[in-house]
Amino acid sequence: MTPPYNSSKPDSGITVLKIGGSAVTDKNAKAGLAKEEEMRRIFKEIATFSGKIVIVHGAGSFGHTHAKAYGLDKGFHQEGVLITHDSVRLLNEMIVKGLREENIPAVPLHPFSFSVCEDGRIKSMFVDQISLMLDHGLVPVLHGDVCMDTVRGSCILSGDQSLPYVAEALCAKRVGLGSAADGVLDADGKVIPKITPKNFDSMKMHIGGSAGTDVTGGMLGKVSEILDLAKRAGIDSSIFNANTPGNVAAYLSGKNIGTLISRD
Repeated sequence: MTPPYNSSKPDSGITVLKIGGSAVTDKNAKAGLAKEEEMRRIFKEIATFSGKIVIVHGAGSFGHTHAKAYGLDKGFHQEGVLITHDSVRLLNEMIVKGLREENIPAVPLHPFSFSVCEDGRIKSMFVDQISLMLDHGLVPVLHGDVCMDTVRGSCILSGDQSLPYVAEALCAKRVGLGSAADGVLDADGKVIPKITPKNFDSMKMHIGGSAGTDVTGGMLGKVSEILDLAKRAGIDSSIFNANTPGNVAAYLSGKNIGTLISRD
């Protein structure tokens, strides 16, 4: 769903950065397993940025495994909702703690508490608090989460869906998605430099899913979500490898790396 308002000015200068679950967790693990060294390095690189930033992180093995086991991508399961939310909240706590250790004033935000979906898509999400946090120098940290759903009872609200919603509501200047891949890859495994509405149909047959357990659509889901953002709001996004040392800092410094997703 398109955000019903824009809470920031078009020149807000806000960056929305997604840190993929595959970049900071082992998505093949049966239970939550964090890549702690990768986390620490990424947090140090984020600390080099002095502008307004919203961080969204994926759930990785902390959420997808439980969500799949309880079928939360299809409907409501009480125990599944509790266990899945507890698991992703644990990862969020780890990430917020790590960011604060780098003197980043991170604040945890759990979408389960302020979002409602309708048949798997965002129906409403309260984001006024995010603008206020940014105005006061805080760094909001959202994550992939379970969410109540008016049709299914519950569903999985991925960071890939929250990210463009929040970016559009805040009139973000830039959106970055740090994954475990160098970008969006073609049939030969080479990075596609740019994806637009004009070339997407010819490219999407080569865009795969996730290497680990993922109930949210993998790479094709990511590209589809942010291409829609580009078409609606004219906000460019880049998908790059957050596991390559220096890439997060380079992106935050203004460099275009990986695959650019653009309206033009």
